[in-house]
Amino acid sequence: MSAALEPGWLKVLEKEFEKPYMKDLKSFLLQEKQEGITVFPKGTDIFNAFNHTPFDEVKVVILGQDPYHGDGQAHGLSFSVQKGITVPPSLKNIYKELETDIEGFKTPNHGNLMQWADNGVLLLNATLTVRAHQAGSHQGKGWEAFTDQAISQLSSQKTGLVFLLWGKFAQNKAILIDENKHTVIKSAHPSPFSAYNGFFGSKPFSKTNAALKAQGKEPVNWQIS
Repeated sequence: MSAALEPGWLKVLEKEFEKPYMKDLKSFLLQEKQEGITVFPKGTDIFNAFNHTPFDEVKVVILGQDPYHGDGQAHGLSFSVQKGITVPPSLKNIYKELETDIEGFKTPNHGNLMQWADNGVLLLNATLTVRAHQAGSHQGKGWEAFTDQAISQLSSQKTGLVFLLWGKFAQNKAILIDENKHTVIKSAHPSPFSAYNGFFGSKPFSKTNAALKAQGKEPVNWQIS
């Protein structure tokens, strides 16, 4: 699995692939395959978040929990779906907030966030795989240890990153982040169940750009074509 990782990320995470938890995780995924269980995303997409946002180019981290478990949705980026797939409710709410937060933002006709990933926004799920149509089915199998290490490495080795932590699950990861070195922006989750309880109006995208500009960094172009 390690060979599939972008070189910068491989440098900081290579040791993880030799640890018992990762070997157990690999065995678990092979077992799923042998039993004919469909797992999302497809194998070549599992590390997309890392491969589209190299370690040295990360500016912003948006943390999700689980890949989407519907057919054709997940492709390795948190909150993102492939073109041609219906935009999920949480992402619709993200777009709605962008329209009020970023002047001139126009909601695209798809939910593929690859442009963000290619421009320094790490779209990282805590768990990188899931059984088809079974939400949360690969939680607790080892992925969380791997992605926690990724967050810890970003925190320790870089400065001036912006972490967007939406909802309680993501906010629990704040303990991995040195807030003396990085900006942490917290709000409710964009899910329809909580968006009206503090996500709408929280202006995370303009706050992110303000934090980047304050350090002389290029702001994120949030518009998706």
